[in-house]
Amino acid sequence: MKLKSITMALAGICLLMTSCAQKSAATQTDEEMKDETKTLVAYFSATGTTKAVAEDLAKVMDATLFEIEPAVPYTEADLDWRDSTSRSSVEMHDLSSRPAVKSKVENIGQYDVVFLGYPIWWYVAPTIINTFIDENNLDGKTVYCFATSGGSPIEPCVEALRKQYPAVDWKAGRLLNGATTETLETWKADLAK
Repeated sequence: MKLKSITMALAGICLLMTSCAQKSAATQTDEEMKDETKTLVAYFSATGTTKAVAEDLAKVMDATLFEIEPAVPYTEADLDWRDSTSRSSVEMHDLSSRPAVKSKVENIGQYDVVFLGYPIWWYVAPTIINTFIDENNLDGKTVYCFATSGGSPIEPCVEALRKQYPAVDWKAGRLLNGATTETLETWKADLAK
């Protein structure tokens, strides 16, 4: 009789420990899922200016960083906006232009929020940004544009992208010329409100 009671008590303790362990594992999994990166910072940078901002932004936002690289890199001559025959001029005057990129984002579906960065060319995003959007389905995703510019505002860029890709949840963009970590932390805090 005593042996039966001891066996039942031990079985109960084992069952309780197994249940607690499973609950702890489930909680840990939930916490791990919360920590799982759901934010992507994707950027195109022709001269390195936007790249520096994107790298800092990815750190502040605790996001995955992805460089939108052209399959054929731009040369200095390609970027001469004063030359109407330069590669960038030709691309920007052709709305259907889609410069080839080296790669797509692996498993774009895992990201809920995308920060999309670029230099402003002719008051809009470079057409390589359209290539990125076309090749990586952003429909339904929350997208914040950020840009660097010698003087152009970002609002026309975001508005042009909103018209071209209405299924994307476009949010207000930010011009981040010379952005400091403090500037980026402030943006992060503003987004959390």
